[in-house]
Amino acid sequence: MGQNNTFEKIYDVVRKIPKGKVATYGQVALYAGNPRWSRVVGYALHVNPYPGKLPCHRVVNRFGEVSSAFAFGGENMQIKLLEEEGISFRLDKTLDLKLYRWEPDE
Repeated sequence: MGQNNTFEKIYDVVRKIPKGKVATYGQVALYAGNPRWSRVVGYALHVNPYPGKLPCHRVVNRFGEVSSAFAFGGENMQIKLLEEEGISFRLDKTLDLKLYRWEPDE
């Protein structure tokens, strides 16, 4: 499977994450076809060819933390975008995955 096909599978999953919800890198990897692609998901989002159209800000790590390397302005921009969608953060800048994790069957 080529890199472009893999990345497109990842982007297709990320497009499905609704406003006000997040998915972890591992979830995106699993739904894209391989649970071992967590790092690939991070790389694919870093080289996102659809800026402003792909809601990559809705992908967080397994601890509910945003990326310090968020491609469009750092972690504070990712937090700002998620807060605009109604997601609240704790003082340690994490979010409650039990509350905000997206499940595709919702």
